[in-house]
Amino acid sequence: MLDIAEELHRWVEQGRDFAVATVVAVGGSAPRQPGAALAVDADGTAIGSVSGGCVEGAVYELCRQALEDGEAVLERFGYSDEDAFAVGLTCGGVIDILVTPVRVGDPVRPVVAAALAAAAGGEAAAVARIVSGPGELVGRAMLIRPDGSYDGGFGAHPELDRTVAAEAGAFLDAGRTGTLDIGEQGSRCGAPITVLVESSAPPPRMIVFGAIDFASALVRIGKFLGYEVTVCDARPVFATRTRFPEADEIVVEWPHTYLERTEVDGRTVLCVLTHDAKFDVPLLQLALRLPVAYVGAMGSRRTHLDRNERLREVGVTELELARLRSPIGLDLGARTPEETALSIASEIVANRRGGSGVSLTGAHTPIHHDVTSVAVGRIGSVA
Repeated sequence: MLDIAEELHRWVEQGRDFAVATVVAVGGSAPRQPGAALAVDADGTAIGSVSGGCVEGAVYELCRQALEDGEAVLERFGYSDEDAFAVGLTCGGVIDILVTPVRVGDPVRPVVAAALAAAAGGEAAAVARIVSGPGELVGRAMLIRPDGSYDGGFGAHPELDRTVAAEAGAFLDAGRTGTLDIGEQGSRCGAPITVLVESSAPPPRMIVFGAIDFASALVRIGKFLGYEVTVCDARPVFATRTRFPEADEIVVEWPHTYLERTEVDGRTVLCVLTHDAKFDVPLLQLALRLPVAYVGAMGSRRTHLDRNERLREVGVTELELARLRSPIGLDLGARTPEETALSIASEIVANRRGGSGVSLTGAHTPIHHDVTSVAVGRIGSVA
């Protein structure tokens, strides 16, 4: 739902009634991931997508029905269903979709409105909605903020609200969207409840050290992948807006000094393209001890071996060195800056999603990986 927050926020401000269909869980080769949403207002206007076209028509009708009767519903679409071909999901995947009415006067509307406002404004927030469990709870929502405070709730048991807020806070810290299974009383006891948690967080950061031609191509592909991209180099003649017009930030500073003072998190990727020991060693000595998602360094295999020895000499451990992706990127046979940037970006995506980097042709591994997803428990239709 938060992936279309700006449009839905406008609908809320305009006082429109609408229903939103959100992908809760996927299996196989489903085209969209949890959190993807389609919304329909009372006039029949639709925005967003839950399947890239496969089941949009059927989900549209579910939204219209939810607007009419005010009931949340959870539906599964999959290749194994007898009507799979009728709705068009022939890719072999399965998607579970929660449809929630958000009408003026509905108890869920203030919480959803606050979540949409936060997401549309670029603020960090998470919204948790009950997907399955006791019928009266399905569709209820809670807004969780980074400081652990929350609005709304499920009304079943105080401990349930506190537990979901804590779990959703962990999702928010990691920028994750997925589901969690919990007992009705906030523990593993009681009737099982499945909760969808959607996170809205600022874009992850990509910091590119070294203002070289390869960096220019990496900035462009980093922006394409949705990163907020910073270029850092100690040489002012190279670190210029003219050379990197698409970068969000250009910093003229020694790389390790900048990394010491800037904010990073578990989604940040660090790409070291300087391949100069006086820059690389102090930078990587720090980078390999930070809780970031990826650290890669450019250079030949000889440069890599020499750099590793220098890092050992300044106290970097073998465990820390094991985090370093060097030579940076996947083996694509890349030559040009653009090809090299693609190689680096491919390794970043594979690292993020748990991919192997091997060709899919002839492979027997899943096409879609999601190392952050949490399996959905009991799924079925609810009314």
